[in-house]
Amino acid sequence: MKTFGKSPLSELFTKRTTLFWFRRDLRLQDNAGLFHALKENESVLPIFIFDTEILNKLEDKAELRVAFIHQSLALMQQQLVEMGSSLLVLHGNPIDIFNELQPKAVYTNHDYEPYARTRDAQVKQILESKGVVFKTFKDQVVFEKDEVTKDDGKPYTVFTPYSRKWKSKLDEETLKSYPTENYFDHFQKTKAHPLPSLPDIGFQEVNFSFPERLVKQSIVEQYDKQRNFPAIAGTTRLSVHLRFGTVSIRKLAQLALKKNETWLNELIWRDFYHMILWHFPQVATQAFKPAYDKIQWRNNEKEFAAWCEGKTGYPIVDAGMRELNATGFMHNRVRMITASFLTKHLLIDWRWGEAYFAKKLLDFDLAANNGGWQWAASSGCDAAPYFRVFNPALQTEKFDPKLEYIKKWVPEFGTAQYPQPIVNHAFARARVLKTYAEALK
Repeated sequence: MKTFGKSPLSELFTKRTTLFWFRRDLRLQDNAGLFHALKENESVLPIFIFDTEILNKLEDKAELRVAFIHQSLALMQQQLVEMGSSLLVLHGNPIDIFNELQPKAVYTNHDYEPYARTRDAQVKQILESKGVVFKTFKDQVVFEKDEVTKDDGKPYTVFTPYSRKWKSKLDEETLKSYPTENYFDHFQKTKAHPLPSLPDIGFQEVNFSFPERLVKQSIVEQYDKQRNFPAIAGTTRLSVHLRFGTVSIRKLAQLALKKNETWLNELIWRDFYHMILWHFPQVATQAFKPAYDKIQWRNNEKEFAAWCEGKTGYPIVDAGMRELNATGFMHNRVRMITASFLTKHLLIDWRWGEAYFAKKLLDFDLAANNGGWQWAASSGCDAAPYFRVFNPALQTEKFDPKLEYIKKWVPEFGTAQYPQPIVNHAFARARVLKTYAEALK
């Protein structure tokens, strides 16, 4: 474990200090776990752990997501220092860190991913063995776990009935904000602890403009009409803020209820995939429908490289992959097209594509990324039927008719420099239908 500054960890707080552990909730306002920590305790020290179990797996040392987290921590630190408090940032394995700590209590918010569940169970065991209270709260979704189930208590695996039940359960209490600001005087009074630089934790500084932490109501109001057209700014670009909790899901849902049901449905899809991951954690590595793990993928590495680089000869696919590689973002309609192309046209295992997106997406979220890829591959819950194979040319005609998006990202399109299609669409469609049918007999 590494601390930043001269004070040993044991001197940074006393047994009267409660810790609030930030993870996927990097904001001070309307934060459920932080609200309860502040309300129930008189001296709360907020902490963040740069988790080496996660960071050590990241190959790119100019990692944008780590830079985004760092920027978000710096903003919180500025707010806390103005109150006479501070954020304490640590670097190491959380298990090792909590083995060393002896606070009064630790508060945090739920995390639903398999690694996080294992980690939190170990932390809870360590703390409780020392008589330290460990409390966690729902914050990153509107409904979680078993809150929206079928009448028999079983989890939904189809979105439409889930969304109906979700909406029927929604009330003011569910979406109420947590007024953390009422208890800001309960933050521990302390000198400012140093915030590590990115090089301090083994990463490089990056020069990158992240999407604003701003809800553009005009985009929300027009979302249902504009969301499918990648050439226009028709989506909110808030996904990275939702991923790291720099905005409140409750506030977004309140706005969606007033302004646009289609946008609300996107937030419900997010809850749905988190619920699926919670009840069926095996989807992280296996097909939700086990029969689909029998598919004989071609897994041609040369073709996979062409897809990754945006050189398939299918301009809408290539534009999407180049946008992803350059910006860490890809428009959602294009995510579906590129994922369908990889799994259906090239017959490459969805896990390869999922892992590539996980490496590149600024807003990477295991539940949503896995759900989207299994939807495209037809192996997931409520997925596109296997005989649905997106035709990139028709998708282009519908959603980029003036080729504005394509020309932005594939400037050599229409010249001799642009590659020929990697595979014929009609041939690829026939091949995938035959392959899937054989596997699913």
